[in-house]
Amino acid sequence: MTLDRMVLAFAGVMVLVSVLLTATVSPHFVWFTVFIGLNMLQSAFTGFCPAAMIFKALGVKPGTAF
Repeated sequence: MTLDRMVLAFAGVMVLVSVLLTATVSPHFVWFTVFIGLNMLQSAFTGFCPAAMIFKALGVKPGTAF
């Protein structure tokens, strides 16, 4: 799996986890979903993605976007 796909998969899992937490634990977890969305937007415009940096350090092979 390339870095690009790993980041997208990670973001998708985090969104699903945050929605699950919002529905089952507390409505305040919706802010976690907002944070994830904002991080995805800034990554799209700046190219800076903390998750990509972590995955790259762990040895995931690079893709074309990050």
